[in-house]
Amino acid sequence: MEFMSKEKFEEAERIEKLRNRILKYILYKKRSEEEVRQKFADEDENEVEDAIEYFKEQNYINDNDYIERAVKEFIALKNLSIKEIVYKICQKGIKKSMIDEYVCKNKETMLEYEISSAKNIILKKQMDNEENEIKNYLYKKGYMSDSIEIAFDDINN
Repeated sequence: MEFMSKEKFEEAERIEKLRNRILKYILYKKRSEEEVRQKFADEDENEVEDAIEYFKEQNYINDNDYIERAVKEFIALKNLSIKEIVYKICQKGIKKSMIDEYVCKNKETMLEYEISSAKNIILKKQMDNEENEIKNYLYKKGYMSDSIEIAFDDINN
């Protein structure tokens, strides 16, 4: 029977500890691949990449699922434009092309959400602001002009 050298054992132990730390990090809250890389930037890059690949195979890390979960969370909790959602998810290190693909596949839902979100903001700001001020605010926040017009039309009719 062959025994593992002390060095090999210590290396395996260190890798296992790193994997456990990464697992705790991604189980606490869903994370993107890039978030894991940033969090463990001080560790051996190859070991972190190996762990990321392992957890991707186990479906603990999945950027497509991350996008979907993040969008659902934003829709449930916030009034944001599609542009703001894309920006916030991009900040998590996810490729813009993946996010754009998600938005295209869910275009109808995303547009309905943006119009609804614009309506919520209009209703909140209507008492204290002129229509043009509200429109300018929404434009600055990245709302599409069509969404803004539809939201105002729905409220005024």
